[in-house]
Amino acid sequence: MVAGEIPVEFVFESSNVFAIKDIAPQAPTHILIIPKAHYENAAELSFNAPGVLSEMHGAAAKIAVDLNLDGYRSVFNTGASAGQSVFHAHLHILGGRPFAWPPG
Repeated sequence: MVAGEIPVEFVFESSNVFAIKDIAPQAPTHILIIPKAHYENAAELSFNAPGVLSEMHGAAAKIAVDLNLDGYRSVFNTGASAGQSVFHAHLHILGGRPFAWPPG
């Protein structure tokens, strides 16, 4: 993605993370916030790079303001049984519609 080999639409970038529109959105707004360094999942981020994890959540808040979202859901899928299919940590930001609880 960063190298331009996969076409994506960037919405945010800092020295440690970038954010793109999801290519298979599950809500009207579906953004992925991705660390530039490799971490397999959110647990690895928590143990090894808590500052990057915090920066990802800060990016989510900024993006939500920039996109005028009145609310959003932030989701990490950690492990295959939780639905993780890409094993490079990424934070999903979903918004633009009401969400139910519990999530499926």
